[in-house]
Amino acid sequence: MRVPYAARVTPELTIETTTSARIGRRQVVAWSLWDWGSAAFNAVITTFVFTRWLTSDAFVGAATVAAADGEGAAGGPATALLDGVLADHSAWLGWGLTAAGLVIALLAPVTGSRSDATGRRRTWLGVHTAITVVICAAMFLVTPDPAALDQNLLLGIFLLSAGNVFFELAAVSYNAMLTQVSTPRTIGRISGIGWGAGYIGGIVLLLILFVGFINPDVGWFGVTGEGGLNIRVAVLVAAVWFGVFAVPVLVAVPDIPVPTSDAAGPASARGLVASYRKLGVDVARLWRTERSTLSFLVASAVYRDGLAGVFTFGAVIASGTFGFSASEVIVFAIAANVVAGVATFASGYLDDRLGAKSIIVGSLVGLLVAGVAVFALHDGGAPVFWVFGLMLCVFVGPAQAASRSLLARLATPGREAEIFGLYATTGRAASFLAPFAFSTFVALTGRQYWGVLGIMLVLAVGLALVVRLPVGARSGAR
Repeated sequence: MRVPYAARVTPELTIETTTSARIGRRQVVAWSLWDWGSAAFNAVITTFVFTRWLTSDAFVGAATVAAADGEGAAGGPATALLDGVLADHSAWLGWGLTAAGLVIALLAPVTGSRSDATGRRRTWLGVHTAITVVICAAMFLVTPDPAALDQNLLLGIFLLSAGNVFFELAAVSYNAMLTQVSTPRTIGRISGIGWGAGYIGGIVLLLILFVGFINPDVGWFGVTGEGGLNIRVAVLVAAVWFGVFAVPVLVAVPDIPVPTSDAAGPASARGLVASYRKLGVDVARLWRTERSTLSFLVASAVYRDGLAGVFTFGAVIASGTFGFSASEVIVFAIAANVVAGVATFASGYLDDRLGAKSIIVGSLVGLLVAGVAVFALHDGGAPVFWVFGLMLCVFVGPAQAASRSLLARLATPGREAEIFGLYATTGRAASFLAPFAFSTFVALTGRQYWGVLGIMLVLAVGLALVVRLPVGARSGAR
């Protein structure tokens, strides 16, 4: 039976592990390569390339100018129409991602629980990753065709939203496998290695796409920007990249043993309604016996949304407030991934020495300092964003990796996927906070840079919640 955290004197000695104390380096590398490959979805699809393209004048400009009889002068009909269409596209994108978030919130905890109970983490990781890869490849079909612009936009948003759903479901199983490739004394380090590998993978892929397809007028294999071909080829390459690097973990890391008993009956025999009923029972159990875990799920949901806001609106602020061009945004993204990757690798070692909670608190404090500097010094132009924007990136990765390692340590052995399903659900439940705070501050002031304070407010609330968590500074030494 799991010992409540408050009752542990030496948690690193009393918590069991679901795997042998001897973990092969081959398994760690294979597990980390999934993170490396997943950068294709995070960096290319959702942040810097495909999503930005859908809401840019490169996607809607031709149709808009045509609709305005070719009058594209500044302040003319085409300009006004373009502004309106871009706003509409951004709104539709937001609704699509909101719907995806709701689906994830509903499905993640149940799919996690069922994968635990059936011992099929690897199986479901493979299935959900494969579906994500196919969806990414299908984005090649999205074109900026003026004759079918709305249909193509909706297709792009649908694919992006569906991709988010299956990517998050895959991440539930992947995160739960952390305890299978780590020991009690290395869990923080290995979590950091995986997250850092994701950043480094993002750097390599963005460099390949930038040099080969996005930046040159005529890229590799004669690819140009006509019809958005350079972007469409980029997402196709991203799909292949993710698919290739997802294979090693499916080969090297085995499924967990099937539990011998389950109070609610075998997962394979439970229907969907019964699975949700069991979810309610599990949440109630956490409230009674593992309240520190439940408290962490709530606190992390808040500050993780702030972390997401830093990356989601970082490119927007770089362009709108600091005057970065599209190419400069990509260059900054590469530099940001370098900084975040190095910092995350280093923080993994500190995690095992100082504890995950200390890393999280320190990272959130650093983020607040850097974010307030971006706001206060915004008149300083691009150099300010290069300095303090990169400083933000120093702390985002460590906070994310430490959050994963802390939850893995708090999770009951054999129920990790269930807990990471709840982790995804609580995160999605709070996913409106940073966008709402950002938009509200901008709307009230009429100045984009005030949105930075909105994101910092979310992070500050998350910091206040995590500081009060009933776990020690060295929490998490499993």
